[in-house]
Amino acid sequence: MTQSKSNINGNGFKQIISQEVAQTNLPELTEQQASGVSSPISSSQKKQQKSQDFTPTPDIVCLSHLRWNFVFQRPQHILSRCAQGRRVFFIEEPIFSKEPLGRLDVSQDDSGVVVVVPHLPEGLSEEAINADLRVLVDGLLAEHKISNYICWYYTPMAIAFTSHWQPQAIVYDCMDELSAFKGASPKLKTYEAELFRRANLVFTGGQSLYESKVNHHPNVYAFPSSVDVAHFAKARNLQEPKDQASIPHPRLGFYGVIDERMDIELLRGIAEARPDWHLVIIGPVVKIDPATLPQHENIHYLGSKDYKELPKYLSGWDLAMLPFARNESTRYISPTKTPEYLAAATPVVSTSIRDVVRPYGDLKLVRIADTVDEFVVAAELAMQEDNVASGWLSRVDAFLEKISWDRTLASMIKLIDSAIAADSKEDKIGAVTGKQAPNIITRDFVFDYLIVGAGFSGSVIAERLAADGKKVLVVDKRNHIGGNAYDHYDEHGVLVHKYGPHIFHTNSREVFEYLSRFTQWRAYEHRVLASVDGQLVPIPINLDTINKLYGMNLNSFEAEEFFKSLAEPKEYINTSEDVVISKVGRVLYEKFFRNYTRKQWGLDPSELDKSVIARIPTRTNRDDRYFTDSYQAMPLHGFTRMFENMLNHSNIKVMLNTDYREIEKAIPCREMVYTGPVDEFFEYRYGKLPYRSLEFKHETHNTQVFQSAPVINYPNEHLYTRVTEFKYLTGQEHAKTSIVYEYPQAEGDPYYPVPRPENQEVYKQYKTLADSTPGVYFVGRLATYKYYNMDQCVAQALSVYKQIAVKA
Repeated sequence: MTQSKSNINGNGFKQIISQEVAQTNLPELTEQQASGVSSPISSSQKKQQKSQDFTPTPDIVCLSHLRWNFVFQRPQHILSRCAQGRRVFFIEEPIFSKEPLGRLDVSQDDSGVVVVVPHLPEGLSEEAINADLRVLVDGLLAEHKISNYICWYYTPMAIAFTSHWQPQAIVYDCMDELSAFKGASPKLKTYEAELFRRANLVFTGGQSLYESKVNHHPNVYAFPSSVDVAHFAKARNLQEPKDQASIPHPRLGFYGVIDERMDIELLRGIAEARPDWHLVIIGPVVKIDPATLPQHENIHYLGSKDYKELPKYLSGWDLAMLPFARNESTRYISPTKTPEYLAAATPVVSTSIRDVVRPYGDLKLVRIADTVDEFVVAAELAMQEDNVASGWLSRVDAFLEKISWDRTLASMIKLIDSAIAADSKEDKIGAVTGKQAPNIITRDFVFDYLIVGAGFSGSVIAERLAADGKKVLVVDKRNHIGGNAYDHYDEHGVLVHKYGPHIFHTNSREVFEYLSRFTQWRAYEHRVLASVDGQLVPIPINLDTINKLYGMNLNSFEAEEFFKSLAEPKEYINTSEDVVISKVGRVLYEKFFRNYTRKQWGLDPSELDKSVIARIPTRTNRDDRYFTDSYQAMPLHGFTRMFENMLNHSNIKVMLNTDYREIEKAIPCREMVYTGPVDEFFEYRYGKLPYRSLEFKHETHNTQVFQSAPVINYPNEHLYTRVTEFKYLTGQEHAKTSIVYEYPQAEGDPYYPVPRPENQEVYKQYKTLADSTPGVYFVGRLATYKYYNMDQCVAQALSVYKQIAVKA
């Protein structure tokens, strides 16, 4: 049946005999289809396939509209990584020829991905094409014993011949709005709707696409373009290729597919406006007539290049371009090349593509320009800027640290594993229902859910459940909503945070976009000074901190050497003291960290787990921002207003000044979401879990400004740890200003779980109880005995909501 057979079995690729193309011809089989293609599966094979044991790790069968060897982009990045630990089959769209019989070309790529190319006769109807493709791909599954697999769609059109498959999970990785592309099938939208109905998960290739698809499926996740930083950072030190070396400078480059998304008139205009500039264009021309491309002496079309060669070309560019047209085909694109250009340390100018403007334009990493004049000005400025001295390169590198294809894939796999586990659990429940008594409700429930706590965790889950039509009762012991993020106007009319400063920052688009439904934002990047040796210096420690503290004038490279000279490497990192001393040495440890930590935790850093300050950074540049997250902002009208909007739903009732135990029996609820202390819920069965608390001393001063920074830390002998001035955070204009001193203490409201091994052992006992308590979901800081930032609370709550929604 195969002319050059590959012995690809369930154990991986090690037994592949030949790298040659395997051609699967089907002339001799009996169940004829429209073009003479017949089913390769006999009845005995079908029985054998049914009884075959599943392999532990599911294969991936991908259906794509793209050619594997066309351009190296999102599918190649993701699936080549998948192929390192499982079998991956990449099925392309068919190629039509004059051959009378359908066949498959099956070959293994160097990455381990098995590339499958269907070949069909010309002149078939759409119905006949899908019938033949069904026979061919069914034969592929049978021949390679693919029975335990994940179906991964890049094109909804493939539903037409795979809807009968029964994979472990279905993923729709929507990387483009294909219906907006030139030549798109009028049926694509219909097939996409069917794919939404069948899919377990939907991933989108960018934020704009996420916003377009989020209401079409309950499990949509944005995974914008990532980058292989190490690969493209090579461009900073490589010699350029010969076919580019003779092109004069300055050079403005672009690589990628050249199609209807390219703004051809913009290219022409730039070339004519600046004949001394040279435009280097790399990539295949598709779906447009090459004759329509501008032909000027200073435009150089170098054709397609291998992915491995791209850094060499980037190394010789003075500027990288994203000259996309603004039309329906570019409305939802998230160009993979944006972070690739940046990883090469090449300045970038782009037209106003939404997923480039957000976040790259907003973060001043990419310049945005749409007209020829704007583009020329932006390019001139970008090429003239000293990217190191301006801090641009440091900001680029800091941003790129947080995105990678490895991280993207890891997040995707976690979601897929969870989806498979959820389906498996449902199957088990369904399998035993015949043996169990029916779930007869003997009384009416006033509410579907009782939610204990009106902070981030409780309010997010309440809003999500209410939006699903569930009746929700939210109760809180305090006299306000918002938990520790509660803010209010004091008696002088200044907006203050009752429980100390809460500064919102996140790298999660999902979290930021979710909260944006309930608030507008005020852009805010937090900055902190530390009072050390009678001076106020930036914290985290950066170049200015060192220079000011020691009266030096180091540059970034010298600062890096300075830190190395102070550091005391340790073979084993066990405590917070070990972390700091190994990074910055004992002198800076004593000045900045030791006393502050003692006050905050009531313990010496040598007694605290390494996780407490493992993430405290040191910087060799002048970046004085406390956080480096992609999204940093404050609710425009305060946190409390945001919570009010979140809980303002006809299906939500809120009871304040209420202990849930007072009403639990009086007001029946079907299930509970508990966000309070887990030890209190179980009446301290294993003892009380220790927390650190805070006392807040609020003051108002008859002056517009009290101190020179939003927060000043005091890592010295003062009893308080920091002082916050709220008007910096809120942006409020007022003749007076309000501040708060924070005094850590052992007793009081629980704020910070104390991270010591013996405390974790006690919590594990409580977690075992929590896991075995039916009808109660434990969510948030107190219920899981873990310190979460606000965005982490929201992310966890959204995740738990999805678990609840699956069961509901």
